[in-house]
Amino acid sequence: MNKLLNPATAGSSPDPASSSIYRDRKRYAWLLALLVPLAVGFGPVLMMLNNDVRMLWIMPFFMYVIAPALDYLLGEDLSNPPESAVPKLDADRYYRWITFLLVPILWGAFIFGGWFFMRHELPWHGMLAMVITGGMVGGFCINLGHEMGHKNTQLERWLAKIILAPSGYGHFFIEHNRGHHRDVATPADPASSRMGESIYRFVLREMPGALKRAWALEKDRLGRCGQPLWSLHNEILQPALITVTLWSTLALWLGLGVLPFLLAVSCWANFQLTSANYIEHYGLLRKERAPGRYEICQPHHSWNSNHIFSNWALFHLQRHSDHHAHPLRRYQSLRHFEQLPRLPSGYFGMYLVSYVPPLWAHVMNPRLLDLVQHDPSRINFDPARREQLMRQYKLQMPVLAEERTA
Repeated sequence: MNKLLNPATAGSSPDPASSSIYRDRKRYAWLLALLVPLAVGFGPVLMMLNNDVRMLWIMPFFMYVIAPALDYLLGEDLSNPPESAVPKLDADRYYRWITFLLVPILWGAFIFGGWFFMRHELPWHGMLAMVITGGMVGGFCINLGHEMGHKNTQLERWLAKIILAPSGYGHFFIEHNRGHHRDVATPADPASSRMGESIYRFVLREMPGALKRAWALEKDRLGRCGQPLWSLHNEILQPALITVTLWSTLALWLGLGVLPFLLAVSCWANFQLTSANYIEHYGLLRKERAPGRYEICQPHHSWNSNHIFSNWALFHLQRHSDHHAHPLRRYQSLRHFEQLPRLPSGYFGMYLVSYVPPLWAHVMNPRLLDLVQHDPSRINFDPARREQLMRQYKLQMPVLAEERTA
């Protein structure tokens, strides 16, 4: 079978014995994931030492300027573990402990941000810097919740709910696993962006759509299990209660003024998830086999990036094709595929591009059209802009065989 359509064998080693000698060259680089969230304290500490509020912009500057530059300078890593080594690699608890340790680190960083904001007089631009910095911490929380939420151990699934709670996005645990992975790259998926749809229009569709779908999925599950919707069996309410407890505790400790800060931080954190969703499947479409029934999700239904720094920081989230093919596969085992949709930068750089819609269209629309060979039947269009885009790019629907012989 073609490598493109067979992710089970893509990147595997022809030598079964290779698993005995395989060494993960990135084994200790994954510790970087523990260090990036700790950087949330750099700006505040330097501000206190130097009495210079501009220091609070260090973390946003690093994430949105230095990180894309590092991706450019370090380039891409196209190496894969041999398939025969994957069971041993997945079983290595070292990788699991990195994610375990990151849970208290991220919680600590989130709480520290609230404490610093409330205990220091800041000008408006200092407040803005802390909101963006705190939102990035929340974004890392969601990314970690994504990694853990796909695993089938009870501990990791509960840790996923706990780490999604600070930014109030616990329903992602349901929506992503049981909704997005089912509907990805179809018009039915609120978390798959469409060609011609700006990220600002996307967020207005994605955020409420994700919550609505998560609630419907959990209501259906509880109904089939004979459990009441409004109960602790509800896996949306479980992390929501953790959120309420955390925010209430911080309000009692720091004052009610922390609540607007937490709300703003959570909005930016959750927008980081929206940003990732926006770039991961932009314009890609699975074929509809029958009304409402689509082909199985293939590796070419996701945009990928192998840029080194952002993949280290995000637990290989950017090897998105293999993740959709094998949702249970752990981050250290995710593989690169040849001849698949490739982003020109890592996620941090692509976020900035997406925030300028004309720039995004200039960068991504030609890539999308080349990928689908200018076949509009393979594009997930924004319905409101479909005809305009068809004219702009001189696209024509392919003529079916039965139409040619009619």
